[in-house]
Amino acid sequence: MDVTINDISNIVKELQVTLSLEELQPHFEKAYKREQAKIEIKGFRKGKAPLEIVKRIYGESIEYDALDDIANDVFKQILTERNIFPLGEVSMTDMKFKRGEPFSFTIKYEVQPDFELKEYKGIAVDKFVHTVDEDELEDEIERLRKANSTLTEVQKAEDDEHVVTVDIQELDDSGSPLIGKKSSGGRIYLADENIFHEVRYTLQNISVNESRRVSFEVEHGDHKHLNNWELTATKIEKVNVPELTDEFAKKATRLKVDTVEQFREHVKKDLEAYWAETTDRYMKEALVGEIVKQHDMEIPQAMITGLTDAKIEELKEQSPGKKMPDDFDEKKFRESYKPIATYSAKWFLIRDKIVAKEQLTLTDAELEVMAEEDAPKMSISKERLLAFYKTSDSLKDKMVNDKLMNFLVSHAVVTEKVHEESNELVS
Repeated sequence: MDVTINDISNIVKELQVTLSLEELQPHFEKAYKREQAKIEIKGFRKGKAPLEIVKRIYGESIEYDALDDIANDVFKQILTERNIFPLGEVSMTDMKFKRGEPFSFTIKYEVQPDFELKEYKGIAVDKFVHTVDEDELEDEIERLRKANSTLTEVQKAEDDEHVVTVDIQELDDSGSPLIGKKSSGGRIYLADENIFHEVRYTLQNISVNESRRVSFEVEHGDHKHLNNWELTATKIEKVNVPELTDEFAKKATRLKVDTVEQFREHVKKDLEAYWAETTDRYMKEALVGEIVKQHDMEIPQAMITGLTDAKIEELKEQSPGKKMPDDFDEKKFRESYKPIATYSAKWFLIRDKIVAKEQLTLTDAELEVMAEEDAPKMSISKERLLAFYKTSDSLKDKMVNDKLMNFLVSHAVVTEKVHEESNELVS
C-alpha cells in the first residue's frame, strides 16, 4: 500500500492512498460473500447461488459499490497505525478505480495545529478592588425589600408600584388590529427600569378593563421598527414593599440574622463576596486574553463549527419550548459568533499545552479532600460522592482548569487598582 500525506497547511492534511490489486482482492472477496447472501439468481434459492456465478454476473458492480467501505476501512487503519487524530468530518476529494487496476483515493482532513507555546508566566494584569459604599448597600437592601414584596389586587394603578396584567393586541399603521397578533397575560411592573418608558407612561393610572394605545420604536441590530399596541388591563396588583424591620431581616435571610443591624452586615458581606468573585473572574479572563494574544495560529474549522453548534444548542435549551425563535438567522449567527468560537478554540489548545507541560493533573487524594469537604454540605456519604467525582469528566476538567488558573495567577504580575463605576467589567 502506497501512502502519502501532504501538508495543505498547518492544520489541513491530504492523505493519498493507492492499493494494489493484491491488496484489494481480500476486500473484494468479503464484498462478494456479503452480497451473495442477498442476491437471488434464477434457478437458485435466494443467497444460494455459487460465488463464481455471482462474481461473473455482479462482480463489477459489487466491486464499485465496495470502494467507499474499503477506503474508510483503510483510512481508519492508517490513522491507528500513525497516531493521527482528525477533527470533525473528513472529506473524500478523489477516488480512482478501473476494474483490474489499482485503487487510489484522496482524503482531506483537519488536525490540531502544531504551535510553539509562548510565554505564559510573568504576564502583567490588573485586578480591580471594589469597596462597597453606603449608597450601594442601600440600593441592595431596597432591591431585597422589593424582591420580598407581596401583591394586593386593586382596580387602578395609582403609581409605579403596581403590576399590570395586560392583553396586547398588535395594530397596523392605520390602527386596525392585526389578525393572530394578540397575546394575553403579560405582566408589567411599572417600576421596572427595563420596560419602554412609553409603555410605562401609557399604563400609569389605568383601571381594570380599560384599553389604551401606545406606539414606540424598537431597535433590532442595524434597523428600527415601530410597534403599535393596544393594551387592555385585565388585572392590577399593588406591590407592597415590606418595611426594613427585624422581622423582615429574619425572613429575608431565613433566620440567619435577628436584627436590622445584623442584616445590613449580612448584605454587605454578600456584596463584598460578589465583587471579590467578579473582579477575580475579570482578572483571570484578562490574563487568559493576554496569553491568547501572544499565540497566532490557524484554528481548524471543525473546532469553530463544534463550538458554534454547542452554543446554538445552549441557546435552544434556554429558549421557550427549547427551540430557536422563528426569525433566528442561523447563518448570520454563525458568522457573528465565529470570533468568539475562534478565541475559545485557541485558548483550549493553549490550555491543554500548558497543562501538559506543567503536569497539572488531578490526583485521587485531591478528589478525596474535595469529597470530604462537600459531603456534609450535600448530605451524602463521602464514599458515594468520591465515586461520582472519579467518574465525572466534566468535574475533573473543571478542577484541572481551576488548578491551571491558580497556577497562572500565582505566576502573573498582578497590580491592584481601585474599581470605579466607570471601570466596566466586561467578560
